[in-house]
Amino acid sequence: MVSDAKRVERAGHKTLREHAKRMRREPTLAEARFWHYAKDRGIGDMKFRRQVAVGSYIADFLCTEELFIVEIDGGQHTEARDAERDAWLKAQGYQVLRFWNSDVLTDMDAVAATILAARDGTR
Repeated sequence: MVSDAKRVERAGHKTLREHAKRMRREPTLAEARFWHYAKDRGIGDMKFRRQVAVGSYIADFLCTEELFIVEIDGGQHTEARDAERDAWLKAQGYQVLRFWNSDVLTDMDAVAATILAARDGTR
C-alpha cells in the first residue's frame, strides 16, 4: 500500500518530468544555441543532457559525469530564488554555472571557455 505522501511525491515528480519534456520541445533561442554547441560532447567532451529533473528542480543542462549544471537565464530569474536553488544543488554535489541569454547568443566561445575553466578548476 502506498502512503498519501508518496502518492503526492510521485504526482509532483510526474508533473516535473512532463514540464521538463515540454521545455525540451520548446527551448528558448539561447537554450537552442547552447544545445547546438553542447550536444554530442561538443564542449570539452562533456556529455550534457537538457532539461533534466534534479530533486524538485529542472536543470537546463546537466553533465552527470562531472556533476556539472549550466543554467541559461533570462529576465524571469530572481536572485533570491536562484540562490536557494543553487545552494540546494551545490549541497547535492553539483557545480552550477549561470549565463545570461545574451551571453550565449553573442559569445558562445566565451561561455564554452568559462565552462571548461570552471570544470578544470574542480579536478
